[in-house]
Amino acid sequence: MEELDRRIVAVLARDGRRSFTDLGKDTGLSVSAVHQRVRRLEERGVLQGYAARIDHEAAGLPLTALVSITPVDPAAPDDIPDRLREVSAIDSCFSVAGEESYVLKVRVSGPQELEELLATIRSRAGVTTRTTVVLSTPWEDRSALPE
Repeated sequence: MEELDRRIVAVLARDGRRSFTDLGKDTGLSVSAVHQRVRRLEERGVLQGYAARIDHEAAGLPLTALVSITPVDPAAPDDIPDRLREVSAIDSCFSVAGEESYVLKVRVSGPQELEELLATIRSRAGVTTRTTVVLSTPWEDRSALPE
């Protein structure tokens, strides 16, 4: 990917509502050139969508936890992500190397809801869980591309 495209992606990762005019100012390109580059980045699948950033505490979901899961039966089909896809409290599902098969990032209103969520995860996916509660988040959702 070209350096200008990387800059566009980095700016949009921080502010998906940035106008083409402002992107042009950020990159030194004309509005039409920025528009063409953004369209090509979308067509290539580099830019897959635009989303709002949520203040989870203000939204009533102040508790974040990382839930490591291991299948009870290692010989069972690996369809855990499909079994858990509709559980709305699960923010992310990462396939990982190591003892566990997956790590889930979950967001809930408090300890009671976390306990209920863990029971749901165990029963739906046939897994054991190991949970780490997040105490604070100095930063999150940074763009992986440098400006």
